Amino acid sequence: MAAKRRNSRKGWVRHVQRTSDAMDIPRGLFSGSSTEIARRLKRAALRSRRTKGTKLQSAMSMLNWFINRGGRGLSPARRARLERAKTALRKEFGKRIRSRSAHRGKE
Repeated sequence: MAAKRRNSRKGWVRHVQRTSDAMDIPRGLFSGSSTEIARRLKRAALRSRRTKGTKLQSAMSMLNWFINRGGRGLSPARRARLERAKTALRKEFGKRIRSRSAHRGKE
């Protein structure tokens, strides 16, 4: 029974990748430095016709999806690089980034 459950999970991931409105992800997109990942995500989001919301939202969604899918299997170094890619992605799309201390001061 457990083997069947594992196979259905793998099938679910493939099904989501093929049928969702998420953008198309080229191979190797999530490898490299955080700035390379952000640059590739932006390029993929701008080229894809399968996006929902803004291009930034789609790119960020795919980055979060990859991090969540990796779960505990991601090394701490790789997870940190992917988290830094979020900030780099916002910069790529020209979003101003506030520091946490600046955000706390406005409460």
